Amino acid sequence: MFKRSLRTTAVVFLIGAAFMTEAAGAPSPAPAASGMFPDYEVKLLMNPKTTLGPDYKLTSSVLNAFSMPRKTTKMNVAYLDTNSKDITNNGWSIRIRKIEDEDHFELTYKKRYAITNDDINAALTQPNDDGLDSGDESYDSQVEWGDQNKTLSMAYSASVSNAGYTGMDLPPINDTRSLTIGNAPDKFSNWLSASWGKNKLQASRYYGPVLAKRSTGTWRGMKLYIEVWPIKNAAGTGTEYVVEASFKTHSATSASAKHNELAAYLKSKGWLLAQDSLKTQLIMDRY
Repeated sequence: MFKRSLRTTAVVFLIGAAFMTEAAGAPSPAPAASGMFPDYEVKLLMNPKTTLGPDYKLTSSVLNAFSMPRKTTKMNVAYLDTNSKDITNNGWSIRIRKIEDEDHFELTYKKRYAITNDDINAALTQPNDDGLDSGDESYDSQVEWGDQNKTLSMAYSASVSNAGYTGMDLPPINDTRSLTIGNAPDKFSNWLSASWGKNKLQASRYYGPVLAKRSTGTWRGMKLYIEVWPIKNAAGTGTEYVVEASFKTHSATSASAKHNELAAYLKSKGWLLAQDSLKTQLIMDRY
């Protein structure tokens, strides 16, 4: 029913490599072991009690602080995994996303690696050993920088036509299984054994979907996003709102400095929620 309209990398992440100058205290991104220059995405949680109004939209104070219009962009997001979460338990995350006013679905196959003791170099050797930075497949490397912890992600992305669907609807699960199997990179497909990933996707179900809203503004010359995610609460009886501010940069020095500056600013306004963002984990746990 669907035809692949375009295969791309870096649908989700910024493209390119940047040579970075390091300041004292900033993590070193030297790619000697792997040849990869990751991008950096800083993610900080905001307190929904102080940033959302009674309508669960960002307050005027938040919008004005970051020169954000009232208009938001909708994103319908779901993840695929088996009932026993075999994909997640092996460090992978498979996502389908529809962004408002775009004529395609985004498929993302992401492998995450823990960064311990702030040692990004050591983390970069792991995808190299796994072969995710070699061959014909192109993965985008990114350091996801939270309040306290950092994670290295390797993302392979593809775009497929949403012909036959309207609005923000995602395909039925059977169609999404076919799409994700047909576009899966070889490294995921054959992760533990031949056709391992394809077999897991064939047995997968949706986790979600969640209809999030994104606001776009600026902060100190950088593009800043604030997303509001309505996620089912732990009891399954209501909704918990996750509010996440983020920005991207090619520079580790900028990521380190701006992370601290933004955290301090949000704290001064009473908007900071000082914990790492776990929205993907919440979705996997609650749906």
